[in-house]
Amino acid sequence: MTSPLPSDPARPRPARPQPVLQAPTAAAVFLVLTVQPGGEDRTRALLAESAGLARAIGFGRPEGRLSLVAGIGAQGWDRLVGGRRPALLRPFRELAGPRHRAVATPGDLLFHIRAERPDLCFALAAEIMRRLGDTAVVQDEVQAFASFDSRNLLGFVDGTENPVGPDAADTALVGDEDPRFRGGSYALVQKYLHEVDAWEKLSVEEQERTVGRTKLTNLEIHAPGSHVDVNTVTDAEGAERRILRGAMPFGRPGHGEFGTYFIAYAADPDIPGTMLRRMFLGTEDTGPDPLLDFSRAVTGTQFFVPSADFLEELADT
Repeated sequence: MTSPLPSDPARPRPARPQPVLQAPTAAAVFLVLTVQPGGEDRTRALLAESAGLARAIGFGRPEGRLSLVAGIGAQGWDRLVGGRRPALLRPFRELAGPRHRAVATPGDLLFHIRAERPDLCFALAAEIMRRLGDTAVVQDEVQAFASFDSRNLLGFVDGTENPVGPDAADTALVGDEDPRFRGGSYALVQKYLHEVDAWEKLSVEEQERTVGRTKLTNLEIHAPGSHVDVNTVTDAEGAERRILRGAMPFGRPGHGEFGTYFIAYAADPDIPGTMLRRMFLGTEDTGPDPLLDFSRAVTGTQFFVPSADFLEELADT
């Protein structure tokens, strides 16, 4: 008897998620790859073993909290998995606004590696690339770090409104609305580069009005059209719709590079999609996000993060 495919509707789907909900760590590596023709079997084997690789590398160092989240893009899904896609999986759509552009860039695979120690992130990333070899092409690789008290390189706290506890799971994880893919999540990633010199020419008060929060105490202020205001999405009843953010700073001071690697997990990708449309295109009430005058998106890709059980079964497909 052959093993059922992970998407076989005759088999009840387990809902053991990948570590999407992990709390922030001190270090991270983001890898976005495309798979070369003929590399599908090798890639499936790597995905099926990915959780085991993270356990093995992190086993003797539990204080390091090493974890790995693996996602598959829309085009990669058809080649690596086949069959029915997750209901809302689609390629990232470029947005061209009056002043700013959210670019769409290639990506079949996403690996989001997190740990308290950068050497653990590095070791796991190196092992992933060793196993994939020349079957994968690196589209983007970022080694990120926590900065002071969860601040980005513009000096403001990032991720303040992240849900916690059961709310985080409800926000980020697919449920009964798509039973075959229960326990999965949609991930949207963008790499932003900051114009730090221009930003630092603003007064603190101007920076605060741009962001919509106080810089020192991180309190939300009334600032119509600010970054916080533009990124607040509500439903028909007025309740705020949230995402689970995992953004982290990165940079190379010697090259004048200062940035934020943005990643959002959501059970419904239309929520971060709506935020991006508001940011880049503006609304009837506001213009584009004023923070984009100092931050430029240079990548944009969307993925589905299957449940851990789904990934482990990929080698049998």
